[in-house]
Amino acid sequence: MNPAKNFYTNLPKPAFVLAPLEQVTDAAFRYIIAKYGKPHVLYTEFTSADGLCSLGLERLIPDLRYTESERPIVAQIFGKRPETMRHAAEICRKLGFDGVDINMGCPEKNVCKTGAGAGMINDPSLAKECIYAVKEGAGGLPVSVKTRIGFTEITLEEWVNHLLETKIALTTLHLRTRKEMSKVPAHWDKIHRAVELVKDSGTLLYGNGDVESLEQGQSLVDETGVDGVMFGRAIFGNPWLFNPRVAREDLSVTERLHVLLEHAYVFEHFFADTRKHFLIMRSHFHAYVNGMPSAKELRIKLTQCSSADEAHAVVRDYMDKPFVFDPPAIHSKPNLEELREIFAV
Repeated sequence: MNPAKNFYTNLPKPAFVLAPLEQVTDAAFRYIIAKYGKPHVLYTEFTSADGLCSLGLERLIPDLRYTESERPIVAQIFGKRPETMRHAAEICRKLGFDGVDINMGCPEKNVCKTGAGAGMINDPSLAKECIYAVKEGAGGLPVSVKTRIGFTEITLEEWVNHLLETKIALTTLHLRTRKEMSKVPAHWDKIHRAVELVKDSGTLLYGNGDVESLEQGQSLVDETGVDGVMFGRAIFGNPWLFNPRVAREDLSVTERLHVLLEHAYVFEHFFADTRKHFLIMRSHFHAYVNGMPSAKELRIKLTQCSSADEAHAVVRDYMDKPFVFDPPAIHSKPNLEELREIFAV
């Protein structure tokens, strides 16, 4: 890896970053997050390396859209075949990403069944082979791994040592095993040993799991010595999460609804020419209105919407006072044709 290209070394310590969340952190939501509370790093939704090397790549192209406002932006890929992982990393490099992250932590049954995602924990030799292949394809971009602390039981020390052999730029540990899913509290007490292992290795260590605020993240850094914290579910309905000057609970209903609608129009603008359906916005609507007066009724009406204009009408009807909202003029948009040209190379 070319040290000059490793942006992680120039990040503040601690770094606070946003986890890649499938069907959540797409280009539209990241655009909104970058505007209202930008983390130190943003990651794409995880994308199949095999899919990028197949006839199905057209369906996956939208997952790798991004805008310049998101930098540094890292592409996350998953798979278990070194040859497709290398090619997928090469595609990410050509697309202009700042880094490539390998998902070795997804607990989804079908993903693990193939040996990808958290399934990689059970085959360290293949995992390392895939990492080396990604590093080759990434051509000097920093390569990182997001993973868990074990598959059926905690094997943190053994697994982290395997990862460190590959000299990756960063490993992010979701502090649960695959078996535990998210059914138990994250084992933040276990990360101290990982901190000891990465010391002087050249590999950074971020922790992930159950972190709800910047204050909690800073406290965990102070307690454990990790280089950074990755936030996940706390971002739902809260694009202000990484903004230390704004607290969601201090915002008015009107302010929150303005951002809800802006998000809806950005989503529609970004993905009108793709197979990403507006239905994806429904889970976001649910999170945005949580805690508002008559939230249940509003949520039901919003989740029946199939366009940003319909959501706008619902919000106007909901407000008991004049509500003024002008759909945003969105000047940036990831170019689908440029992506297709790169994929065709």
